[in-house]
Amino acid sequence: MKFNLDFERCKGCTLCVNACPKKIIEMQSERLNKSGYYTAECTDQNACTGCALCAVMCPDCAIAIS
Repeated sequence: MKFNLDFERCKGCTLCVNACPKKIIEMQSERLNKSGYYTAECTDQNACTGCALCAVMCPDCAIAIS
């Protein structure tokens, strides 16, 4: 399973960071999206179990697990 983020849709709310049981989602601080937000990123795709808790918590449906 792979964490996929729609970069432009993410508003940096951090709900996915708190929902991840593996603690492998962090907020990046290097690039802003078009709306001016720093976005989430998965720091270790191999550790992702595909539980999709991050996607369920995302209010903007910016995360997909595939």
